[in-house]
Amino acid sequence: MTRGLSRYRRELGVAAALAVLLALLALKAPAFFQAANLRDLLVANAPVLVAAVGMTLVVLARQIDISIGSQFAICGVAAGLLAKTGLPMPLVTIGVVAAGAGLGAINGALVAGLGLPAIVVTLATMVVLREGLRWRTEGVWIQDLPDRFQWFGLGQAGGRAAIVVAALVVFAAFTWGLRRLAAGRAVYAAGSDPEAARLVGIHPRRVVFAAFVFMGALTGLSAVLTAIQFIDVQTSAGAGLELKVISGGRGTLVGTLLGVTLLGTIGPALTFLGTQAYWERALQGVVILLAVSTDALPSLVRTRGRA
Repeated sequence: MTRGLSRYRRELGVAAALAVLLALLALKAPAFFQAANLRDLLVANAPVLVAAVGMTLVVLARQIDISIGSQFAICGVAAGLLAKTGLPMPLVTIGVVAAGAGLGAINGALVAGLGLPAIVVTLATMVVLREGLRWRTEGVWIQDLPDRFQWFGLGQAGGRAAIVVAALVVFAAFTWGLRRLAAGRAVYAAGSDPEAARLVGIHPRRVVFAAFVFMGALTGLSAVLTAIQFIDVQTSAGAGLELKVISGGRGTLVGTLLGVTLLGTIGPALTFLGTQAYWERALQGVVILLAVSTDALPSLVRTRGRA
């Protein structure tokens, strides 16, 4: 049992940090738990969970994609521009998801096809995509959107429900798929031991490429679910998103859910606790560093013990 629990050391660490934060809020700022605030927190972070599911696939394949924020910004702008052409929102969503998949395919082709390091590739595409968007839009937000754009035309209550339901469906579908489908098990195999995966008929490079494509597609969906909450589309959206989605578990979607919940709670918690909001990203970085350290520390202790 101890060995089994050790596999989820990072998830347990994130859960413990979340519990401490919630306990502190209960003592110092009980107003945080008002229904309206919790609802707003849920709606705001549901799209982040969608993007984080995609990032988890990439991490499972032993890769990383720090260009996700730039992809998110482009997809949000695409959603606004497509909506202004008169397309119905279902087709807008499909178009943006396809655009996101295309952006992911660029990274996938460079990493899986050419064998370039993912950190270098996605750092480059992060800058190119962000600056390209800034040049194309000149930083001007997408405005004068049709009424059917905000909240999918369902009204605020219906739109909020649609966002949360969409995120839960994505989370449940990929949780089931990673456990039950051969394709899901192939992601684990390719990320765990590419050579062993190759010997049993799995093509690791194809798996890596597919992971980037899925991540791009889910980033597109996340951008739509975020953009519809506002009357304008910000061309600077997605800044810092990579911190929120690289979170939680050691390749488990439950850990991803915990990580998104913790990192998404920090900002509002600081406001209720009367702390300056600019500490949010610093604390997010600390949380990620501590989560990773829970994996590295036991190995370091064992190594020093043998020495």
